[in-house]
Amino acid sequence: MLNRLSLRLRIFLFFCLLAVGGLVVSSLALWISYQRVDDPELIDAYIFAEILIAFGFLALIVGVWLLFDDNVAKPIERLSAQLRARAHAGVNTEMDVRATRYLGDLGPAAAGLAEQFSDTAINTAEAVAAETAHLAAEKKRLTALLSEIPVAMLLAGPKHQIVLYDAQAAEVLAQIAHPRLNASLFDYLESTGLTDAYSEMSKTGMEVECSLTSVDGTQAYSARMKPLGDAPGYMLIFDDSTLRIRPDEARPLIYDFDLLDTSIDEEFENRRLTDLCFVVFDTETTGLLPHKDEIVQIGAVRVVKGKIVAGEKLDSLVDPGIPIPAASTRVHKVNDAMVAGAPDIVDVGRTFHQFARDAVIVAHNAPFDMAFLRRHAARIGVKWDHPVLDTVLLSAVLFGASETHTLDAVCERLEITIPNDLRHTALGDAVATAQVLVKMLPMLSARGMVTFGKVVAETRKHGRLLEDLN
Repeated sequence: MLNRLSLRLRIFLFFCLLAVGGLVVSSLALWISYQRVDDPELIDAYIFAEILIAFGFLALIVGVWLLFDDNVAKPIERLSAQLRARAHAGVNTEMDVRATRYLGDLGPAAAGLAEQFSDTAINTAEAVAAETAHLAAEKKRLTALLSEIPVAMLLAGPKHQIVLYDAQAAEVLAQIAHPRLNASLFDYLESTGLTDAYSEMSKTGMEVECSLTSVDGTQAYSARMKPLGDAPGYMLIFDDSTLRIRPDEARPLIYDFDLLDTSIDEEFENRRLTDLCFVVFDTETTGLLPHKDEIVQIGAVRVVKGKIVAGEKLDSLVDPGIPIPAASTRVHKVNDAMVAGAPDIVDVGRTFHQFARDAVIVAHNAPFDMAFLRRHAARIGVKWDHPVLDTVLLSAVLFGASETHTLDAVCERLEITIPNDLRHTALGDAVATAQVLVKMLPMLSARGMVTFGKVVAETRKHGRLLEDLN
């Protein structure tokens, strides 16, 4: 039971036990002394003595606990967080050992170990970089080769989730909704045509021609479904002559083949963090009051299998319907002229809701940003029932509640740089928060928090932080 408590809380409970024990012992000693004296007139004196002892002893215990908390417990917590950041998040900044001056040689020893680990990591990183360069060259050749093939193509897993799509396929999907890795094809295409073709392909093991319709019924496509050999899933090739294929243009690929092996059948609480899709977002607003201010800009990126998907982002100005105060414009640089003619919160809200479908929504101080969206849920015509994670609370879990948890502080701690021209822009802050999340995921796993349910249970212990922020 005690193993689940933080170090600082366990130390606090130890001092509480020490205080209770001291009061019991002193009370028992005075009671025995009073019984031996056998003089009823001295009872008031003994009671007064016990009160003095109790107040003095409690003051001493509280003083020692505060010193111990500041000079032992907090430094140990900070030191362990710094070591974990270096081991699992690739942080290489010099360790702060000044706070560990009362821990003997523990601080310098940890710094020496971290430096040795960093040297090893650098050598490993150089080898990885060389292999990555080779893979990048191979990918460039593959992209050039695909550019000569005038079709739109995507790969899907056995559960019909998107594993890969090229630029032409992205155009096809974008006619219906924003393209998203690991999204179900049923979000884009009517399910019957897909499932019938998949059943036939599975039976014959051969390529199948199929006619597909968009979920809204406005688009019809001719396609071919091909098996992937020994791998699960299939390739879907759109070869309708009405598609605007431009073989002379570059053809970037968006993919993650690990999605082919991802199980999506577990209960959400039991799903591993590395198997989840995250949509990390941020908003800029007319002010700091969610009950009356409005969103002027929203930015979001997707994180799949622990990596930011470079080709999947949302960046939109929003017409707030009210004037933007000059004080707010000085912060986020969005003025009335910029939002004139921009879509309102209803249109942008629906787009973002679709972009975040079947994903965990992540934000830095999420209750603030979500409050704006939830206030307009009825107008938008959606329910914001997505699971939500807050990087403020994740920072408290990993680095301790006593640390500073602003976005700038967390980014500095994890060696993440936000370009000055992107700070306080919705997309810039969303990208920074996504980079924070990507570095935090392995750190959480190293602490034994490998499933979504375990992470949420830990963050709930720090909910008071968000109440103070808001």
